[in-house]
Amino acid sequence: MEWHPSTWTRFSATQRSATLSSESPSSRPIWRACSGRAEGKENGLTKKCLVIGASSFIGAYVVDALLDAGYEVVGTGRNRRFTDHYRKLGVEYIPLDLDDPSGIGALPTDFDFVAHLAGRLPANSAFDLSTEDDAAEYIRTNVLGTALLLEWARKNGVRRIVSTTSYADVQNSWSASEPVREDWPRNFRLDGDHAAYVISKNASADLLFYYNEQYGMRNCVFRLPPVYGCGPHGSLRVNGAVKKSGIGLFVDKAKVGEDITVFGDADAAVRDIVYVKDVAQAFIKAGESESASGLYNIGSGRAVSLREQAEAIADVFSGAAGTSEVCVDETRPNGIQPYSFDISRAACDFGYAPAFADFRDLMADWKVEEERGVMPTLFDATHKPSGGLLD
Repeated sequence: MEWHPSTWTRFSATQRSATLSSESPSSRPIWRACSGRAEGKENGLTKKCLVIGASSFIGAYVVDALLDAGYEVVGTGRNRRFTDHYRKLGVEYIPLDLDDPSGIGALPTDFDFVAHLAGRLPANSAFDLSTEDDAAEYIRTNVLGTALLLEWARKNGVRRIVSTTSYADVQNSWSASEPVREDWPRNFRLDGDHAAYVISKNASADLLFYYNEQYGMRNCVFRLPPVYGCGPHGSLRVNGAVKKSGIGLFVDKAKVGEDITVFGDADAAVRDIVYVKDVAQAFIKAGESESASGLYNIGSGRAVSLREQAEAIADVFSGAAGTSEVCVDETRPNGIQPYSFDISRAACDFGYAPAFADFRDLMADWKVEEERGVMPTLFDATHKPSGGLLD
């Protein structure tokens, strides 16, 4: 049986209790036998992947990982800044609006799997909820776009799409004591600037699961916590306004040796943070898996505290000015709701093993990518009025 919230919430209380009673003593779900095996092209044929949203943050790293793994890659997007970048890499880059049926219908068709990373995000939305609402835009792009892509895949014999959903689909159930699991029923907020986004991503995921059940596809949906990496993280939009991100502030201060101040209980404020390169590897592993299907938590498998994050950043980005001191102001709340991820199902089904689970290792590689200069150049206009979109 594959796990996804839409089937889980249809179970009766008796069925749910019976299912949970069959779990191991550690209260972890008993998945089907682990395979971790990947399908490969026989006779030396090159594997092919279509990346929808190749100009998104995660999409750019997925393309790089696919190329390193020997794939032939075709990407789509709306950010023209990526045209020359992909041309130099030998990647065909197709302009595409996800909610345009004619554009999706004209896509090439011979792919081993599709990595679906295009979509509308709160961090990229110019709407201010105090004056207007963009729920229709989320539905048009994230739900209708996925439906069109699924039907294109079905008609053209593409058996697997790997996509993402929001970790906020279970936000009201987060706790520091129990890791988030795939079999949890949805429990999300219906207010705030992320609500319409979460609703749209839930519907998108359900469409992918529907095509699994109805048409025998093997679609996978990754529930992602915050995904860190060198790219557009210096700023984000909150209710339409561009603001410096917390991680961006920490890095900037660390580079010049200024004190980094964290708020509230900096040790209790723990959460799972995953590195973008680990996510990219998960896309390949799931795409090649014989058995992968349904919902998967893709995180680091560790809960890192706010203090640990600040200390790691201060250490990694310290320079001639010295190492920043991490100070704690307990009088101001930090707004972090603690949680962690159980990633055992992904490890079992397709061998997911994050290489950057240690937060310091994550930030050290971030610094390497920043110094390499490719991703900062591609994403430096993401949140400017004339900047590119994240798909």
